[in-house]
This record gives sequence, structure tokens and C-alpha cells, in this order.
Amino acid sequence: MVRAAVLPAVGSPLEITEIDLPDPGPGQARVRLAAAGVCHSDLSLTNGTMRVPVPAVLGHEGAGTVVSVGEGVTAMAPGDPVVLNWAPSCGSCPACARGEVWLCGNALTGAANVYARRATDGTDLHPGLNVAAFAEETVVAANCVLPLPEGVPLTDAALLGCAVLTGYGAVHHAARVRAGETVAVYGVGGVGLATLQAARIAGAERIVAVDVSPAKEDLARSAGATDYVVASDTTAKEIRKLTGGEGVDVAVECVGRAVTIRTAWESTRRGGRTTVVGIGGKDQQVTFNALEIFHWGRTLSGCVYGNSDPSADLPVLAEHVRAGRLDLGALVTDRIELEDIPGAFANMEAGKGGRALVVF
Repeated sequence: MVRAAVLPAVGSPLEITEIDLPDPGPGQARVRLAAAGVCHSDLSLTNGTMRVPVPAVLGHEGAGTVVSVGEGVTAMAPGDPVVLNWAPSCGSCPACARGEVWLCGNALTGAANVYARRATDGTDLHPGLNVAAFAEETVVAANCVLPLPEGVPLTDAALLGCAVLTGYGAVHHAARVRAGETVAVYGVGGVGLATLQAARIAGAERIVAVDVSPAKEDLARSAGATDYVVASDTTAKEIRKLTGGEGVDVAVECVGRAVTIRTAWESTRRGGRTTVVGIGGKDQQVTFNALEIFHWGRTLSGCVYGNSDPSADLPVLAEHVRAGRLDLGALVTDRIELEDIPGAFANMEAGKGGRALVVF
């Protein structure tokens, strides 16, 4: 038996309880978690913004050590340090055939499986977003496991599984930020901090961080922001003023709210690019008129998992870590225990802090 954070139903509080994990079956691996990041997507699962089968063990950003493997698994062995990949590509759907593995149509099929049972009453449990990282150990499909490159601390490596892949990919793959460009990043949470570091790595000349909280300025500047704007009704105007009246070349929205998406779009220059990373609800409607779309010539695009290929991008990120360009530890503002996850959710709703990391 292992301890885990179970979501019994949408809208219900998490329950910290013991669960029974089976031995890994064919094509599976059992992993002992070293750490798991608390992502806003986990909060979105609890309130129904995103849907997965329940009851479920949440958590999708994690790293740990392989305990055992099932029949046919040869790419890893017990004792190997690994990062969990919550959205493994199938390699055969139309998106994968186009090379767009981040849009794989079968990436989340594993979330519908029963992977464990509650120890107290035998209730079937699903692995939230495939990997169920809010637990001391988990059993996952082998394609959800990526080898951790050397030189990356195992605990902090959990952040590579979502926040860093998403933020880095938003800058380098989706928005394609070039050296010398100006960038605005909306939202200074875990993904926003990773995005700021990625913009610095890309060589952006000016990086403007935007958040509702004045208390996050030092955090944003340490990640690479050259300027800080406290969100208000005049945010777009302030950013245009900082950039000689034009606006930034690229805006990356990491919040998922209609007003923030609209403001990010308005803060880009004529012909600029706005990339939306934040996951919003269906009630968040963004409107544009036909004339302004023509006049401004801006590009608005979505971004799924940083438009990343985790197997290809993880070694690149590891090299940035080893070289000191990417500081994983700087993204973490709270190191917590399993029981503290509800408090981390409350902090996210209140707009406090960066990334909370459950350390096992």
C-alpha cells in the first residue's frame, strides 16, 4: 500500500488515503516518486474545467526512480531515475503522422483505465492524466516514462514533466522567439516563471512580466524579467509605452482568462504574435471585430504542452540545466508534503507563489 491524494468526485476535496497498487503488467513500470509539482491543471480537474474519469489520483508532473518493470519493458530497469510524461504520443494517429506529437489524439486514453484501488473499500481508481503523481508510488505505461539525463537533480526534475516543457516550448516552438525580440509574459506562476527563463535563454532583449500580485516582482525579475507590470485596465497601454509605443513582438498568456488573452493580444505590436498557454473554461469567451483583425495583422495561437516532443526536448532542457542557463529550483516557491496540496490549490486560486513541489 502507498499513500496518495484521491479526487473522489468533481468538486469534492482531495482525500489523502492509502491505495493498493498492482505489480506492473506487460508494457508497464512501477515508479517511486521523488517529487511532484502542483500544477494549475490539477486544480482545473478538481473544479471540472477539465474532465477525467473519477475517482482518480491526480498529479501529472513528477520524477522518481523505477522500482520494477513488467514483461516486455527493456528501455528501463529498476533503479533508473526518470521523468513522467503525462501525454505520451501513440505514433500512429493523424497528428503523430504529421509530427505534431503534442496533439496526439490518443495521448490520454490511459486516464480511463483502472490502475489501482482504494485500500479501505476496494474502490476502483483512475490515474489522473495518465500518471497519478500525487502518490508515493505509481504504475504507468512504459511510454509515460522518460530517462532523466545526467546532471539534473531528481527532485527538481519533476518540473521538467510539465511546467518547464510547457514554458520553454511556448517560447521556442510555438511563439518562436528570436534573439533581440521583446516579450511579455502574463501570469507569474510555475509555467510563467519557466516562460520567463525560456525568453531569457532565447535572447529576448526586453522581457515584461505581468501579474495581478505586486509581491511577485522579485520572483519575476530573478527569472529574467527586465520589467514588471501589475495587471490593471491599462496594462496593454503600459506595455506599449515600455516598447516605444509599438507593443511587444510576442506575448505569452499563461493564465487562461478571456480578459488576459485579450489584453495580451492588444499588447503586441502590429504583426506581433500572441501565444495562449493558459487553460480556461468554456465560459471564457474572447471577442474580436473583423476590422481590428485586419488592421493589426497579429497572430493568435494556442499552445498544447509547449508544442513539445518530450523525448526530444528533455535532453535539450537538461543541457540548459547543466550549463546554468535554466534554474529549476528557482521555479519552486514552496516545498510541501502530500497533505499540503489543498493549501497549494488555495494559493493558486489566490494568485500566490510560483510552483509548489510535493517532496516525498
